[in-house]
Order: sequence, then C-alpha cells, then structure tokens
Amino acid sequence: MKDEHSVAELCAAFGVSRPGYYRWKDAEPGARARADAQLTEAIRAVHGEHRGVYGSPRMLRALRVCGHHHGRKRIARLMKAGRAPGQVSAPFCALHHAERACRAHRPEPAGRTVSDITYVRTAEGWLYVAAILDLYSRRIVGWATGASLAADLVLAALAMALRHRRPPAGLLYHSDRGVQ
Repeated sequence: MKDEHSVAELCAAFGVSRPGYYRWKDAEPGARARADAQLTEAIRAVHGEHRGVYGSPRMLRALRVCGHHHGRKRIARLMKAGRAPGQVSAPFCALHHAERACRAHRPEPAGRTVSDITYVRTAEGWLYVAAILDLYSRRIVGWATGASLAADLVLAALAMALRHRRPPAGLLYHSDRGVQ
C-alpha cells in the first residue's frame, strides 16, 4: 500500500498522525508479543521432537509438562501463525462417505453395515485396521488389525462382526470395493 500512496496520505486516510505512526512502527514489541515469540519457539521445538504430528490439544499437554501454561486456542493460533500445524489423520473416512451413500435407505437394526481399512503410524511401522460399522447403532461391530493389507484382515473383521451380531438374512454390506 505504501508503494501506491505516501505515508502522509495513508495517515490522513486512517486518521493517524505521522509522528504517531512512526512511534508505533519503531516501538519495541509489547509483553504479549514477546511472550508469543517465546511460546512460538517452544512450539517449534516440541513440533520438531514429535515429527510434526501434534495438534493443539497434544501440544498443549506437551507444553504444560515443560512449564508453559496457556490456553489451547492461543497455542492453535501460534501453531498456525508459526507454520507448525499438526498432522491430520482421517481414520475411517470412507466409512463416513459410505454412510452418506446409504442414507437414502433407512437403516434397520442389524440390516446395513459399511466397512473400510485405514492405517496408523506406530513406532514399529504402519498398523492396518479394518473396521465394520453398523449404520443403525453407529457402533463398530467388527475390527481387525494387521501388519499388511491382505484380504485376511477384512475377513477377520467380518467374521468378528458376524460372530458377535448374528445378523438376519439379507444383510447389506457396503465397502469401497477395494482389492481386499
């Protein structure tokens, strides 16, 4: 904006005196800005230690251990401003899409289920999780975990769901039609 207009014009437009503008521009940061800068450095340190996966709730807990006692919203604002966002995972995302697709049909008790596979990063590598959701009760009725995406993973989750729920004939089972 200063490239297009002089400082005098901008000060006149905003009702600010020129000396006041220069005092503000050259002033030292206030106590809150200094505290935010220190907290941002602490956030970056914790962010780096934890491979950038902590969101604001976990970051808040980690900072409290270090002696920083601030609100979650302040931490979230500083994480966003400091470009240190947490890594978002979306487990069972396809379950929600499948549920939306099945909403045209009114769910009945033990009548419609959806399933999907997701993965979770652990210290030992990736852990794959297959889950089956009953649309009527919105409960996970079968699940299985494994080290690979083999079809056995989904079959184990389905076997658990069938063993525990014993659904009536005509069960609707929806998946994303992946290889498994």
